[in-house]
Amino acid sequence: MPARPTPVTRADLIEIFSSIQGEGPLIGFRQLFIRFARCNLACDYCDTPFKTVPECTVETAPGSETFVDWQNPVSDRRIEALVRDWTSSQPGLHHSISLTGGEPLLHAQVLSDWLPKLRNFLPIYLETNGTLPDQLSALLPLIDFISMDIKLPSLAGQGDLWDVHREFLQIARQKQCFVKVVLDPQTPREEVLQAAKLVAETAPESEFILQPYTGPEGINLSTQNLLETQQAVATLLPRVRVIPQTHNFLGVL
Repeated sequence: MPARPTPVTRADLIEIFSSIQGEGPLIGFRQLFIRFARCNLACDYCDTPFKTVPECTVETAPGSETFVDWQNPVSDRRIEALVRDWTSSQPGLHHSISLTGGEPLLHAQVLSDWLPKLRNFLPIYLETNGTLPDQLSALLPLIDFISMDIKLPSLAGQGDLWDVHREFLQIARQKQCFVKVVLDPQTPREEVLQAAKLVAETAPESEFILQPYTGPEGINLSTQNLLETQQAVATLLPRVRVIPQTHNFLGVL
């Protein structure tokens, strides 16, 4: 009888902190964020550091904004101890654990070991670029919420991802799934409508979030652009919301 594979229990992380969710329909809820290193895409507008680093930064207590360094890769025992400490010292504070990146599903093997333990403390909220359907399928029973990006070709610079997004969404719709599209003044309306049509055909019950790109100077989309885009998408989907990134406005991580 072959030996059972040894579980992978360590992962390269960028940071761990407690903050307010600033995007999507769970905006305003407090979450415990675990940011994973590495991404399988390199979107033109991405401003999130995701390259592997020797140490990850960890908040010393929820909301303290003081940090210590942990050596990478980080073990499951260390993560579990931190989550247990934060949830016991601040019961009821956190809505869920946000797995973010980079792309967390690149660490699917690690997460298959971590999530059964972490889910004992808080629900699991996955933030993903929606391009790794096989990894999502393997982890789906361990995830409670999915925030999925649809990468528009003109803005992300990734080419055509429609087919893989459709395959991903067919799996993600089995959970509470939100779909987010980032747009700027140059985004073709046709691409946004193509994304909306994909959702309408695949998971029409999902909320569709139009997220205006937020740069250092704030949002540079006109009100008229946002209203017209929402109006156009609403002909295909009933649950269309405009929600900008609010981290910069609130001054939080």
